[in-house]
Amino acid sequence: MHKFLRAAGFSMYTKKKDIEKLLDLLERQPSITKCVQVDEESNVCEMRAEVAPGLGISIVGELNEEGNFEREYYFPYLESNVVGSTEECSVQRHTEKETYSGMVDENRVGITLIFYIQNFLDFREKMLDKEHHSRIGSVCFSGMSIGGKVLLPIKKSQKQIQKAKVSAKERSSLIEAAKNGDEDAMETLTIEDIDLYSQISRRAMKEDLYSIIDSCFMPCGVECDQYSIIGEITGIETKENRVSGELVYDLTISCSDMVFHVGIAQKDLMGEPKAGRRFKGQIWMQGTAKFAEA
Repeated sequence: MHKFLRAAGFSMYTKKKDIEKLLDLLERQPSITKCVQVDEESNVCEMRAEVAPGLGISIVGELNEEGNFEREYYFPYLESNVVGSTEECSVQRHTEKETYSGMVDENRVGITLIFYIQNFLDFREKMLDKEHHSRIGSVCFSGMSIGGKVLLPIKKSQKQIQKAKVSAKERSSLIEAAKNGDEDAMETLTIEDIDLYSQISRRAMKEDLYSIIDSCFMPCGVECDQYSIIGEITGIETKENRVSGELVYDLTISCSDMVFHVGIAQKDLMGEPKAGRRFKGQIWMQGTAKFAEA
């Protein structure tokens, strides 16, 4: 069973035989079917079964010699049309199967953001096209979560909000300069981090941790495309899984000045989501690569 299957509204599917029946059902009514011939002997085919607008399961396999589809693996997906990053993106294939991870040096979160590429067949097709070289111009991010909480917002004045935006831009510029070898920028970042640690240590003695930390974005666990986040909820859409009848929240999250979608089953979210409140949880980060002609 895929760990994040319940995030698409399939929480009752826990046994292998039930999941096999579900996949058999979805294979008979796919929303999108795509097949790419990798070489003379092998191909990769994907069936996308949408269970709610922008939410579904991708079933991947290959066509055998008789032309029948042979299923190999599947994963839940949540589509996003919000551009999350326009930084340079590099891609690497996973060892075991025809899946890919994307990597973006995103200064706003201060780390190399690694994500699972949703439209991997589009990327594979572009790789096979030797005549037209394409590059990834932008990435639209979305996350799947199987457990989260709604936190109250931190009260801030308009002046504090503007000051935070200016500070974030300055920090992003310093990180970029530090990457290019600017020693002054490195020193400034080090001093800022020491001051910040000192301030947090003092405030943590008297205040709740979540009233100090407004947002965070950090790697979680050993899998490099999973993150622990705290971000502001800026939009909420409730979707009903047409197969299971379960309700799924599609939350628009603003975290560290980066905007993306998060899908979570209604029963897995503690609290009532509202715009302005914050979401805290662990997510599996996916991304749709948008191509630009080189």
